[in-house]
Amino acid sequence: MPQKAIVCYQRAIQAQPDYAMAFAHLADVYYEQGNLEMTIRNYRRAIARDAEFFPENYNLINALKEAGKVQEAIDCCHNFQKLLFVLSRNMMSTAAQCFKASLSVTTDFSSPFRYLTVIYMQQRCYAQAISCYNEVLRIDPVDTDALVERGNAYIEIDRVDEAMQDYTRAIAISPTMAEAHMFLANAYIMSDDVESAIKSYRQALMICPDFPKATCNLFHALQSVCDWDNREEMFIEVEGILRREVEMSFIPRVEPLQALAYPLDPMLSQYISLKYAEYFSVIAARYSLSLFTHPPPLPIKGGDRKDRLRVGYVSSDFRDHSLSHLMGSVFWMHDRRNVEVFCYALCPNDGSEFRICIQSEAEHFIDVSSLTFDATARRINEDRMQVLVDLNGYTKPAPIQVSYLGFPGTMGAPYIHYLITDEFVSPLKYTHFYSEKLVHLPHCYFVHDYKQKNRDVLYPYCQPKRSDYGLPEDKFLFACFNHLSKMDPEIFMTCVYQIVRFGFSDFHLQRRRGSAHNAHTTGTDVLWAGLPMVTLPLEKMATRVAGSLCLATGLGDDMIVSSMKEYEEKAVSLALNRPKLQHLTNRLKAVRMSCPLFNTARWARNLERAYFKMWNLHCSGQHPQHFKVTENDSEFPFDR
Repeated sequence: MPQKAIVCYQRAIQAQPDYAMAFAHLADVYYEQGNLEMTIRNYRRAIARDAEFFPENYNLINALKEAGKVQEAIDCCHNFQKLLFVLSRNMMSTAAQCFKASLSVTTDFSSPFRYLTVIYMQQRCYAQAISCYNEVLRIDPVDTDALVERGNAYIEIDRVDEAMQDYTRAIAISPTMAEAHMFLANAYIMSDDVESAIKSYRQALMICPDFPKATCNLFHALQSVCDWDNREEMFIEVEGILRREVEMSFIPRVEPLQALAYPLDPMLSQYISLKYAEYFSVIAARYSLSLFTHPPPLPIKGGDRKDRLRVGYVSSDFRDHSLSHLMGSVFWMHDRRNVEVFCYALCPNDGSEFRICIQSEAEHFIDVSSLTFDATARRINEDRMQVLVDLNGYTKPAPIQVSYLGFPGTMGAPYIHYLITDEFVSPLKYTHFYSEKLVHLPHCYFVHDYKQKNRDVLYPYCQPKRSDYGLPEDKFLFACFNHLSKMDPEIFMTCVYQIVRFGFSDFHLQRRRGSAHNAHTTGTDVLWAGLPMVTLPLEKMATRVAGSLCLATGLGDDMIVSSMKEYEEKAVSLALNRPKLQHLTNRLKAVRMSCPLFNTARWARNLERAYFKMWNLHCSGQHPQHFKVTENDSEFPFDR
């Protein structure tokens, strides 16, 4: 039989001399006969006709190794690895398998380990990536690139101290390595050492003045501590970098979330999100996933169907994080007669009460933090999600994709169909700023858990005294509880004018409107405490959330202004007119238990109405569309 096969393949080659597959099969037959010389010869011929013939490259390496031709096997590995590194961008799993196979020949060369780290980092396999970097550094202990890259892997798993050690070691070996200085600065930011971060960013730029990423990060760091020297000049430089990168289809140096803190034109912010969405689409394509099958577009109930709508929530913030503080009760408040809820945690268990509550109260809680991205996508698809709600990223394993809460702006991704928002935060006149269709919830799109978890704030005996925090008891306080990156010179000077006009007051940085991004979670804290606030909404979603919060209390007209001048006048008038301020405070405190803003159960029902509307549009063959949810059961039923 083998001899007949050899004859057949030889005839095929005579008929078509460039037929690589025939040479490959001929080599396979010789291998089965134990004829390694002819095996190697024909594998080489197959590869000569098709250099990207993955299996035959792999088989040739093994045949050379078995024939004792170790050096030839090593040389073949090097050539193949270069090819693989290019092709691995679209065939990651196959490439990884081949790199591992090459290590069976020799482990004395760093290139296969280095190529594997690229694949592991993209697959979120950080422990394996670190293990490979360790091998690279075993072979070459002063490889500064490997030190920096291993530091980046440590950052991904929150091992910041070890990352800083690697960056520092790389700088000691190569003091002019600008990239190491920048990554060290990033680690300082994560450690809340902004002063050291600024020094390291400046050092990186001293070494390499044309370093856009370091320039953008330095601007953000300076903004976060209100260091406004040369702010306008730096912002013009950063904006110019971003516009050039968008025009050239590069990945912008500023991520979409970071860009919210900048006074960028809304269309530029949208383009930044769009470029990141395109980038993640390219990354996803490298996994070579088979096409997902989705649940059939059939109504949930009707006829003999008595199913439930399957809704999944994906987040890396199911931990001690503001998202879990706000949404903790939502997952169990969904009506289980109509909705089946799945929570997919991209983060490991941090042991916090927030993680424990969500994990125990959600109907299905799946920890996918140890899975690769492709395995996570497969798991979600296998659970037959009908509506998938992304709480902080880019995902696509369900027929209907929804963005909510994690990012107050457009994701710029064509595969995310809807954005949960409201009429005030995202008016229809601004739809051109969004790639998603807008779903307007009644009242306010923002959700809270205060009524369930923070009732103690309502009781006078639980309220702290000003003196507990070193604050004067006899002065009026203007305060800003936001992150300082939301402060800018114009806002700061407005606050100064207020203090000067009022005379006897203190100003405490942390809570007032920022021009690019105002109060969200902080705003809800303030309102639940019964403290009035003043806010100025602009065009972008991130600037309008505080206004929506105020409106949902029913007292928005008393707290929302339309200009900086009115902003100053409103704050000063409340400070000067204590009875008026007290009346507003009393009204705010009186509505906390009854207003829509803090009614989590009511909000959850309205969200279910939105989910069923999305699914029904899908079932009827219609494209996603903007719509406004009403609390009319006949118009927006949440159970069919």
